[in-house]
Amino acid sequence: MTLPTLARRTDHILPFHAMSIFKRSSELAREGRDIISLGIGEPDFGAAPEVVRALHTASDAGLGRYSPALGIPALREAIAQFYSDQFSAAVDPSRVIVTSGASGALLLGNMALVNQGDEVLMPDPCYPPNINFVTAAGGTTRLIPTEAQYGFQPTLEQVESSWSDKTAGILLASPGNPTGTSIDHERLSGIIESVHAKDGFVMMDEIYLGLSYTETRRSALNLSQDLVILNSFSKYFHMTGWRLGWMIVPEHMVLPIENLASSLAICPPTLSQHAALACFTPDSLAVFEHRREAFKKRRDYFVHALESIGLTVPAQPDGAFYVYADISRFSHDSDELARQLLELGSVAVVPGMDFGPTHAKRMIRLSYTMGIDRLEQAIERMDKVINSPKTRLT
Repeated sequence: MTLPTLARRTDHILPFHAMSIFKRSSELAREGRDIISLGIGEPDFGAAPEVVRALHTASDAGLGRYSPALGIPALREAIAQFYSDQFSAAVDPSRVIVTSGASGALLLGNMALVNQGDEVLMPDPCYPPNINFVTAAGGTTRLIPTEAQYGFQPTLEQVESSWSDKTAGILLASPGNPTGTSIDHERLSGIIESVHAKDGFVMMDEIYLGLSYTETRRSALNLSQDLVILNSFSKYFHMTGWRLGWMIVPEHMVLPIENLASSLAICPPTLSQHAALACFTPDSLAVFEHRREAFKKRRDYFVHALESIGLTVPAQPDGAFYVYADISRFSHDSDELARQLLELGSVAVVPGMDFGPTHAKRMIRLSYTMGIDRLEQAIERMDKVINSPKTRLT
């Protein structure tokens, strides 16, 4: 029997190269090695206690049936109020769409906005699955090489020079993955104005906005309401496996998104939605803010510690829980350095090749999703590997 031919789009879905690191980490752990993983973009904190109790209550009450495709109204209203209270952005609840994780929002956004052959601009580095969502929708991605002096975020001049007749829009993230850096609002305002003048769309990933360490956390919605905003309950709310996110869209997109959502997913996880309502109580918000401060302290320690052993952090992270570090003092091959850190130091990191070609060989991404005591152990192990005369680095 001849196997069916796969769709050509599968040839263009990029692999996540870090999976080979994670696979080897698991093998070593099964052999008894104590592996410290600085590669996983998942908070070590779990859901807040009130959220867990709310899940049990919803389950006991039999609230696990289908919800509306756009999400339960109470949760859409709570998200809109959260944006007003936390990010000073006025949002009509009718424009809030609850999704199956931020991935669900990315899927719906790209399916609604990207036509076959369209081009979407993204910064290099960026989160690799973003490219695959554009590909799945029939589009292509043009990466904008960014530099540390601009926080690894694109400039207005770069966006305008990268725009072509095929360009449909741009996807930005602030704070971003893998850099943890934000784009300043003055620059972002200019980019939004320029893209809209070209009748393009701006899709804004604000998944880590809640974990911004600046004094004022501001949504891009303060600059324009004609944006597609993506967010998630995974990072700030620490609900990674609950698969719940949301998007905020212009009014004219609500019905088309509803039609897509009802076919592609029917609805977001209903029990997760009812539980997520408890995220917005004063007690739960106090828990999340306490954890945000914990992440900030980890960031402060970790950046300094990495630089103390000879790595360079060329753009200081102001959010999320990532450090994008330059390893070129020790190696010109981040993939090989990641392998040696794992094999010789039992520390897992993500090589730069996963996030774009511009800085692939000289950068690695590290996550500080663990206590400072564990981060200290990781630093000690890394120091012994990269600064040992016995280690052969290339």
